[in-house]
Amino acid sequence: MSDLGALAVIFDLDGTLVDSEPNYYEASRRALAEYGVPGYTWGDHESYVGISMPETVLLWRQRYGLRAPAAELLAAADRRYLELARDRTRVYPEMRAFLELLAADGVPTAVASGSTPEAVSAVLTATDLQGLLRVVVSAADVRCGKPAPDTFLEAARRLGADPRDCVVLEDAAPGAAAAHAAGMRCIAVPYVAGQADEPGFGTASLLLRGGQREFTARSAYAWLRETTKDP
Repeated sequence: MSDLGALAVIFDLDGTLVDSEPNYYEASRRALAEYGVPGYTWGDHESYVGISMPETVLLWRQRYGLRAPAAELLAAADRRYLELARDRTRVYPEMRAFLELLAADGVPTAVASGSTPEAVSAVLTATDLQGLLRVVVSAADVRCGKPAPDTFLEAARRLGADPRDCVVLEDAAPGAAAAHAAGMRCIAVPYVAGQADEPGFGTASLLLRGGQREFTARSAYAWLRETTKDP
């Protein structure tokens, strides 16, 4: 058992472990242009950060009056995303270092993502992160995405961990809200700094308002040791 007792750590993927949002933005821009929606901007994309792709395409249909089935839109966006993800997904160095610290201490870890299984697999393979993670949960594994707690609760179930012993790392307010709803502590690292005051982030146990530029593996590990009760 780890020196941290029964602790388990669950990571969101996009925007938390890896900087995949530029790829999602470009894939979304290309897919929407194909369906007659030009001029999709980064500002438009920011409103979807933290929302699963299946839910995002439903919002696209409402916002842009698209008649194409949601499954068709999702397939179009995913196809473009996979092409980009395999070639240019960047891991946040301090997040990799944090995973390595946890692995060295025997702390079980998981990814709990709102992305499709194919997208999650492409990113983990391209970045060589899969060897540091015991469990992977994608949008296909749960009924409701974030801010519902299902994704994190499923990760805890597969890890054999009590939700109360789990700490989540998240970059988006819906994800932080989902961790709170699951009864888990959360280290929030906002991808969009301007969203740090959103209510979902207010539930986090530790909020790094400056996002990734404030996060270090050593400080996060020290926080875990200071705040986790001995078994």
